[in-house]
Amino acid sequence: MAGPHDRDARPDHERPRRPHGRERRDQRQRRSAQNTPEKKSYANARDERQERAVPEQGERRRERPSRGPPERSPRHKPRSPERRRRYDPTSFTSSERDSKPLSFDSLAKLDAYNEKTSHHPQEKEQLLAPREKDRGCQRRQKEKVTSGRVLKDKTKHRRKSEHRREKRRVVSGPLAEEGRVKKRGGYIAEESGKKRFGRKCWISVLVVVLLLVILIPVGIYASKKNGGGGGGGAGGSSDDGPAPANVNLDGINENDIPAEAKNTYLDPFTWYDTTDFNVTYTKETVGGLPVMGLNSAWDDGAQANENVPALDKKWAYGTMPIRGVNVGGWLSIEPFITPSFFKSYKSNQGIIDEYTLTKELGPQKAAKTLEKHYATFVKEDDFKQIQAAGFDHVRIPYSYWAVTTYPEDPYVPKISWRYLLRAIEYCRKYGLRVNLDLHGLPGSQNGWNHSGRQGAIGWLNGTDGDLNAQRSLDIHTQLSTFFAQPRYKNVIAIYGLANEPKMIALPTSDVLDWETKAAAIVRKSGMQQYLVVGDGFLGLSKWKGQLSGVQNVILDVHQYTIFNKNQINYPHQKKIQYACQGWTDQMKQSVSVATGFGPTICGEWSQADTDCTLYLNNVHTGTRWEGTLPTGDPTTSVTTPHCPPDSGTCSCDKANADPGSYSDDYKQWLMMYAEAQIASFEAGWGWFYWTWVTESATQWSWKAGMNAGILPKKTWQRDFNCTTNVPGFKNLPENY
Repeated sequence: MAGPHDRDARPDHERPRRPHGRERRDQRQRRSAQNTPEKKSYANARDERQERAVPEQGERRRERPSRGPPERSPRHKPRSPERRRRYDPTSFTSSERDSKPLSFDSLAKLDAYNEKTSHHPQEKEQLLAPREKDRGCQRRQKEKVTSGRVLKDKTKHRRKSEHRREKRRVVSGPLAEEGRVKKRGGYIAEESGKKRFGRKCWISVLVVVLLLVILIPVGIYASKKNGGGGGGGAGGSSDDGPAPANVNLDGINENDIPAEAKNTYLDPFTWYDTTDFNVTYTKETVGGLPVMGLNSAWDDGAQANENVPALDKKWAYGTMPIRGVNVGGWLSIEPFITPSFFKSYKSNQGIIDEYTLTKELGPQKAAKTLEKHYATFVKEDDFKQIQAAGFDHVRIPYSYWAVTTYPEDPYVPKISWRYLLRAIEYCRKYGLRVNLDLHGLPGSQNGWNHSGRQGAIGWLNGTDGDLNAQRSLDIHTQLSTFFAQPRYKNVIAIYGLANEPKMIALPTSDVLDWETKAAAIVRKSGMQQYLVVGDGFLGLSKWKGQLSGVQNVILDVHQYTIFNKNQINYPHQKKIQYACQGWTDQMKQSVSVATGFGPTICGEWSQADTDCTLYLNNVHTGTRWEGTLPTGDPTTSVTTPHCPPDSGTCSCDKANADPGSYSDDYKQWLMMYAEAQIASFEAGWGWFYWTWVTESATQWSWKAGMNAGILPKKTWQRDFNCTTNVPGFKNLPENY
């Protein structure tokens, strides 16, 4: 008799289908009943098999005896109709009835399998009745659980395959035991079969679909609420953190925004950042300027520090020095403060200032890019830190496009206005008095990049000089009308007319005449704050007796040695001596009406002793320090190095290095140079450092310099005040 692995040599289509599963068990039970009158238990049947030396499951893999040419694996054979016919107990031969039964475990698994697939429940009950009486209920239940899990998915796929034109052999219990079934992820397949989707994959797909259904609407709403996010592709100082949450929009209905205001400056759902803004819609204006974003209440009781009065108390200007800082490069772009806006462009593209930058970006991208910069470069925490550092005033540079733009302008209109108003409220919160600085005027008052447009001066000069002068006066009409409101009486202390008009290139009389008209407009609007005019680089001594008919005017001078080729090459000791003596004497002379103009402040200064900072002398230009600044003008070109004489190679490497690499001698010198300038400017009405924060220029950032230990932690704390001798700094190389 053939063993369990011997094969019938006949072809498949001639060979009757071999019974399997429950069919074999039923045959075995009938044979047992015929051979033995007594009913045998399942255990007795097993013992009988052992006595007959029938191989068990572990012996199934013995070599098949040679029976002629090797046959293909059953999984590759076509299935004949004979092998696919339904179960018929009378259709098998005696040799087939006597085939070796499977092991205990295999029979259990096949039992569960056939129980799932049988289409004749009544017949099955009759056939199984004798056997089920012998088997214990507990054992049967355990085997069903064990085998059912293994065969569950296989049964499902077998039912599906019965309706296919070309059918594969369904995996049975013995094959599963022999390891010929494989699972891969969410698929179930035979070795040579095609992969099919399993239950796990369908569950995963459903989960993904549900997540998309939930997240996509939320993302669209958040994007709309945040105004579409910031711009990109133009660099910029903006951090890469998450967009503001703008939670104060949650209580606002978009339908409350009138149709004519949607997607305009007045629509808060288009704002990148709504933090601390009043987002309730209003079309109210003062002086033609919107109040949208302002809260109706304010409090002027805050005090910057214990050394100065609260906002609602009078400041004794002239006897109490101003200790202030600029927030430059923020609402008016300045390339050396935020060089990332310009680094991605090549020199032949001509992107050198805010005019060319916004023109290159286009209106929509420029608006998104710059608003993100406004929202992230200077935040509330900066004003808090400014207060903590001992400052009591803040100078806020802004440009005319915060108010309006003209047909030929590419500038982003009005968005910076909203951030200017919020900055004033932050200053109010921390007891800081404000110096409003109109940094860029129509046509450009000096032709430098920080006025908005580098090149020719178009203000009081050129074809549109008079037009731009009148436009500037109209802007002051709007501004002064707005800031004459009672809420700004205490927090705004100083109001600037024009930053750095280049009076060495413009007719002095024209500038003075324009400033007189502008002052009259401001006073007529009701503003009684101090007005500020720039010295125009004429020198403080030239201002004696000027603008004598205008009350409460302060003269603003900006002191730097590095932009003068005759001063940048001073040795370290001489630079400090010049600050202590030269600038102090100028201040004392100017602050007295008997010898000078009268009230005088230094509105800008820094501790930088070289002009090495990237883009400081314009984008894609060189430096005086290294002698790489050919301007085309013999009076300003520097083509030979201008570091101190006999100091060796003039290099910007150390000046632009990380402050952590500074030598102790250099740190000492930088601190003393800053303290000397503070002492000098406090001989007048005070000072404003340029500037609070930069992207990378440490010697131009009070915040970075203070953290690096080269600027005072408190503005009033100083170890040097020009009353002692200046050391020689012999251990400090002059070309450092």
